[in-house]
Amino acid sequence: MRSSFVRWSAVVATGCLSVAACATQAVASDQQMRALVVQLDTGRIRGLNDGTVRTYTGIRYAQPPVGELRWKKPVPAKPWKGVADATKPAPKCVQAEGGKQIGKEDCLFLNVTAPAKPSRKKLPVMVWMHGGGYTTGSGGDYGARRMADQGDVVVVTINYRLGAFGLLGLSGLPGSGTFMLADQLEALRWVKRNAAAFGGDTGNVTMLGESAGGMSTCALLTSPATRGLVDKAVVQSGSCMIEWRSGTYIPIPGMPSFTPYTSLKANHATGEAAAKKLGCAAGKELECLRDKPVSELMKVNDTFASNLAYGTPLLPLEPAQALRKGKFLRVPVLSGGTKDEANGFIAGAIKAGYPVTAENYPKLVKGAFGEKAGAVLKKYPLSDYRSPGLAWATVSNDSSWACPTLAGDRAMTARTKVYAYEFADAKAPNIGDIPAGFPPGAQHASELPYLFDLGGRPWPGLTSEQWRLAGQMVGYWTSFAHTGKPRAQGAPAWPAFGRAGTVLSLKPKSQGGVGPARYDREHHCGFWRGITG
Repeated sequence: MRSSFVRWSAVVATGCLSVAACATQAVASDQQMRALVVQLDTGRIRGLNDGTVRTYTGIRYAQPPVGELRWKKPVPAKPWKGVADATKPAPKCVQAEGGKQIGKEDCLFLNVTAPAKPSRKKLPVMVWMHGGGYTTGSGGDYGARRMADQGDVVVVTINYRLGAFGLLGLSGLPGSGTFMLADQLEALRWVKRNAAAFGGDTGNVTMLGESAGGMSTCALLTSPATRGLVDKAVVQSGSCMIEWRSGTYIPIPGMPSFTPYTSLKANHATGEAAAKKLGCAAGKELECLRDKPVSELMKVNDTFASNLAYGTPLLPLEPAQALRKGKFLRVPVLSGGTKDEANGFIAGAIKAGYPVTAENYPKLVKGAFGEKAGAVLKKYPLSDYRSPGLAWATVSNDSSWACPTLAGDRAMTARTKVYAYEFADAKAPNIGDIPAGFPPGAQHASELPYLFDLGGRPWPGLTSEQWRLAGQMVGYWTSFAHTGKPRAQGAPAWPAFGRAGTVLSLKPKSQGGVGPARYDREHHCGFWRGITG
């Protein structure tokens, strides 16, 4: 039942990008066009300059993962002759949108946005991993002009294989469950080889991502293959320690608990079940699946959500365990999430036919927390909330998102510098289109319009003080890329997480402004440490 819901939740995670039209860019003059030709290790490309930023879109970083390359590690792009056009969007990776198949299997492209005027100094490079539940999304959905221009950085947004195409696992198949991660690593290698062509500093690379992209970023911190490729990381709503107890993702009693990652054994079982569903004989699954058209594979695509496999060469340990054991890359990390992560998911589930009522609320609590359900019901009584749905969303947010993120920050800060935040604008855009009557709050992905122009356009309806917050956030994020310390003009200093466990609350001035959050207290993390360990 979780897979039947993943399409809706992926829309929340990507911020309803399908409804945002791409921005129209003015075509540069012939002289400008010639000036924008850059030399990569594989050939020359031509981009655009709109006076604010230079953009290069649809750059191939790996060969098409089709035919015999389907379910193999990515192969670097082949050299080409002449000047390749980098002025048009690349296709998204295969996914479902509105119940229809979109995108192409040949999708391993990336986009580069840099300040309009080349700098005399090398600029930090920020590599963005998009969200979407490992089954939807695209790097091209995130317009990075504000980040590149204000922050004086080079921004790279990438595509990577999704769903069955990126996370299939079968016994005997090298790379099982990690083709998606391998694509992300190949993009980082491309950045090391080519960022200098855009004015980027290949010795100062920050990887960052949100939701599935944040979970990928955190996982990459624990991968031996990442060493030498990145210098900093930003993890947004994607801590390695996130775990959804039964019913906290979709309010269904008895639904299994899960994390964003899975064991290789479980990954193989998912792959074998998918092959069987598509009529493939035992022992011949890979050959059979490679012969299947994309439309057939899409029938099992959603079953590979949260199927990134550990116990593999790229992820030797479960990422949460790797954080606890200190087996992760020692680079500065900016880490956090939104204050009301779960509101959109629970509201959407209710809309989809999975209600939370006064009658089933105790059953949900019992299913998730067993013998400790009584303590949870006492801590989160229905009388404290305007609806049972909001009560359950609060339980989900605190137990599955906020407190695991805090635990992850504590594990990392013992070995590296961590800067923790919580996006807390209570009037943030209703990015998940939550129905009237359920407060959106600072729901999952609601910080994205403050950092990116989703679909290529600024988000409509943000107030002047929200735009001021957006400028502060871009300042914090990009200064972190420059120096490893988040600072923003006209904004408070951001202390490191440290022993004090300082978390910076990001909200408009009318709501108290940017400042220290009472995070542990507000999310009852001391209580949850006694419940979930």
